Amino acid sequence: MKRGKPLKRTKGARPEQRRFLIYCEGERTENQYFKGLSADLRTLPVAIRLGGEHGEPHSLVRAAIEHKKRAPRSPEDRCTAYDEVWCVIDVEAPTPHDRLDSALELARQHGIEVALTNPCFELWIMLHFQDVTGYRTSDQAQKELERLGACGYSTTRKHVAYDTLRDGFEQARNRAEALRLRSSKGHRRNPWTDVDKLVALLRAARPA
Repeated sequence: MKRGKPLKRTKGARPEQRRFLIYCEGERTENQYFKGLSADLRTLPVAIRLGGEHGEPHSLVRAAIEHKKRAPRSPEDRCTAYDEVWCVIDVEAPTPHDRLDSALELARQHGIEVALTNPCFELWIMLHFQDVTGYRTSDQAQKELERLGACGYSTTRKHVAYDTLRDGFEQARNRAEALRLRSSKGHRRNPWTDVDKLVALLRAARPA
């Protein structure tokens, strides 16, 4: 999938704010993580808007597509198109989402970027604190993160304290890259994630 075009800057001018629209599948964990990241980036030329919550990848992608289309005409979106639109999706385990492949194809057709995690977003959180190499179901990953007790997460609240994650990004990215290097099946391998690519893109928006 193509990334957004680089911004053209005029010498001495303040760089244009780069706009990202992020749709999250999860009810709370993902939203809290990206809201925390957004607060960290408030002084940078980055705008992050979180879309509505949808529990299934295909409907999530369709909602993101519709939002992308209406943004240039929507006062809520400042009548301005987004530079990049992303969906954050869980593969789920032991049974992957039925329409995951069709959701990924639909996203590709409409220029929507996708950040995937197998089995679920909680894996990305765990990578901030430890290596994760063995297969886990979604339920197992969530319970393990709760037992870890490092970020205030529980399987009932699904709350994450973003402040506990801020300094662990580089370790999490290195561990995510290592998981991808071990896989010849891409996101079909468990555990696997490329959420770090989206987070790195947002963090790299700092002006030169």
